[in-house]
Amino acid sequence: MRDRFPLLVVGGLLITAVLGTWLVRGAARGGFADTLSTWRAQPDGARGLFLLVQESGLPVVRRTADLQIIQKGTGTPVLLAVEVKGAHEEDPDQTALAADKEDGLEDEEVPRHGFNRLYVPELSDEETEKLLEHVKTGSALVYVPWGSQENPLLDALGVKLFKADTSLPMRTLVPPLSSPYTLGVERVEAKVQAYLTLPEKGAVPLLRDEPLNMTVAAVVPYGAGRVLVVGAPELAMNQALARADNAQFWLSALSALGPGPYEFDEHHHGFTNERSVVDFARRYGLHFAVAQLLLGLCLWAVALKRFGRPRAPPESMRVGATDALFAMSRLYREGRHHGFAAGLITKGLTQELALHAGMPAHAPPKSVAEGLAARGREDLAHGLRAVVRNAETVSSESDLKQLASRAAVLRQRIHPSGPPSRALVASTPEES
Repeated sequence: MRDRFPLLVVGGLLITAVLGTWLVRGAARGGFADTLSTWRAQPDGARGLFLLVQESGLPVVRRTADLQIIQKGTGTPVLLAVEVKGAHEEDPDQTALAADKEDGLEDEEVPRHGFNRLYVPELSDEETEKLLEHVKTGSALVYVPWGSQENPLLDALGVKLFKADTSLPMRTLVPPLSSPYTLGVERVEAKVQAYLTLPEKGAVPLLRDEPLNMTVAAVVPYGAGRVLVVGAPELAMNQALARADNAQFWLSALSALGPGPYEFDEHHHGFTNERSVVDFARRYGLHFAVAQLLLGLCLWAVALKRFGRPRAPPESMRVGATDALFAMSRLYREGRHHGFAAGLITKGLTQELALHAGMPAHAPPKSVAEGLAARGREDLAHGLRAVVRNAETVSSESDLKQLASRAAVLRQRIHPSGPPSRALVASTPEES
């Protein structure tokens, strides 16, 4: 073990340095969150968009709960680069042709940061269904997909994605027609990931790439509600808001969608809130909540139980402990530290009785005796006073043994199971 100790120290320091560096980088201001998260202040974050809408007077909130339960007062959900379960590529050949020859289809995956590289929740089928029901009743939704894969949400809206050529430079987008969604917008500059193929009826194109005559953003009706779909995720990033009329586009589009509040989804960016048992029961049923409580009680009961019979210590440990005890007692005896040993016995007894008197362990013996008497334990109070008084007169080994015996008898009387023992009765005349 001694030969390995330097190696263990060096390895421990190296691991500590690596974990510390990772922790510091992860906790950097605005850099700990995921791509297009409203908490991320890096160029690929959406903190600027959140603050822009907030400072413009529009009501905005961050949503850290999932979308399995959408309450009546829920406003307009805003999903930025949220992955949807069941995403698929209908035309892989076209996607492969438009992709970069070196990077391939890497840009189809959302860049992750921190612990989101390990796991990030997708928009489940149940959440998609609840979200569509929410829109169908007359609400609005903002959805900015990442990449060009189709998914159940886009399929329900009748929108298809056409991957943009990654070799194309930043595109200049213009409103094809005048509408409240593009009020005050002349041109928008952003890098496009996917163009939209809209349904035949009802859709309103908002931004179009004129040279290619292809739509990048549109409002699609669904039931009594509307969905704003944007195929350029960079348009919502911090680095793009200062270009052209990008910021004005978001303000006009969100204002025309409805009164809000605009709920920027953070649950699917790795920020989840704590749920109570009541929320758990409301989501999954009362029987699951009761089962959760029963499981907690079982774990608590098992934690209090000792598994197996008490094991006797090894013979070497028992003999060694006995030798150490004899050696310490010989030191006290040869050095004539009887008074100090008596003080330790008294202190330990006082600390143990203080717990039963409802007092702190450092309380003086007089206060502990008064507390025991107030709780109806006159026997313990008299016994403690006697032990304290006898400890002051200990001058020999026999006196110390007698004091230790009386302290042990007094400890046995903490939980009485019969008449007082003879040793405790014999100490009574000394208490008077």
